[in-house]
This record gives sequence, C-alpha cells and structure tokens, in this order.
Amino acid sequence: MKKLSIITVLSATALIVGCSDVKRTPGHVYMPDMANSRAYETYADHSNLAEKGINYNNRPVNGTLARGEEMPFHIAKDSVGSTRNYEASKAVVNPIDSLSKDDLAEAERLYLINCGICHGKNLDGNGPLYNDGKGPYPAAPKNLKGDAVVSVMPEGQMFYSVTYGKGSMGSYASQLDRKQRWMVIKYVKMQQNGAKKPAATPATTNPAAAGSPAVAK
Repeated sequence: MKKLSIITVLSATALIVGCSDVKRTPGHVYMPDMANSRAYETYADHSNLAEKGINYNNRPVNGTLARGEEMPFHIAKDSVGSTRNYEASKAVVNPIDSLSKDDLAEAERLYLINCGICHGKNLDGNGPLYNDGKGPYPAAPKNLKGDAVVSVMPEGQMFYSVTYGKGSMGSYASQLDRKQRWMVIKYVKMQQNGAKKPAATPATTNPAAAGSPAVAK
C-alpha cells in the first residue's frame, strides 16, 4: 500500500510538471537562426528585408551557376536604337553541336509549344495565329525556312532574338531556360538543312549493343 501511494504521488508530480508553463532553456542554442527561424511567407511583402533584420535577397550568389545550367549569354540586350550587340551575337556558337533522338524529340516538342503557334509546325510562318491570313494575327510571322533567316541569321543571333525578343516577338527567356533555347535553335537549324528525324530504335534492339547516342554538350 505504501509503495502504491509513493508511485501515485510521483506520477501526479510528473504530470503537473510536464503540463506546466515553465519555460525550459537549454543554456546554449547551436545555430539559433535555424532553431528559431523567422516565418517567410511566399506572397508577403519582402521589400526592405535588411531593415527587418533578414539578410536574404532571394537571389543566387553572384558568379555562380545552377548545377547543369548552361553558361550565361555574355551579350547584353541592345539599348534603344542600337543593333550593335544584335550584330555581335552572330559570332556566338551554339554550345550544342548535336541532338540525340530523345533531345531532338524534346526540342521539337518545345518548338511546337512555344514557336509553332506563330512560325508554324513546318517553320514556314503559317502558324495558327496567321493561318493563311484568316487567323487573328494580321501579318505573316517570319518564315524560318526563308533565305532571310537561313543564310543571314546564324544560331547566336537567333538565340539573341529568342532571349531578348525582336520586332513583334517578345522574349522567351522566362518560358525556356538557356539549354532549351539552344536545343530549339539547333532543331530549327536541322530543319532548315533538311535533316530528318532519327529513326526510332526497334524494340528488339539491344540498346547496349547499339552504342550510346550523341549527347548534347
């Protein structure tokens, strides 16, 4: 009976202490900013964060690249009235010199989603927005297989146009990352040169025996 009373008292004491509002302090906190971080609401006002004691600007460290990201396009957008950088972009070489079967299929998909509505699935400038003059767009978009593009506009200049926009075409830098833009441009150039899609690999073929396909650099 005596043991039971002692156990009852100890249990009650533990329950009272455990449920009390006594604030426990460990003495020292390792990396307190992580242990007690400030709330960061996605759509809240993040202006003047430094004044609020938050040293965070939501931007990557200067001079760094995301893993797998293509090198930045080093030519800036021309100022109003200038075409200097647009002309200089002709000398920029596409870092992707070939497309594997899978990359080519992805490049075609990206082209049809982002470019085909204006330039057409056949690159002839007769996309749904123009539709032989019956669409909502009054003027025919540029024919990407025309001499004005094939012989005059190299890949670097096409990249400039897609990145910054040119004429009535806006920038597609927010829709396509750098690698995707270069892939689409390589796809366009391959179509301009009359390249055919790589034949599909038969299901009975051993991929290991067929060898590795060319991979975009």
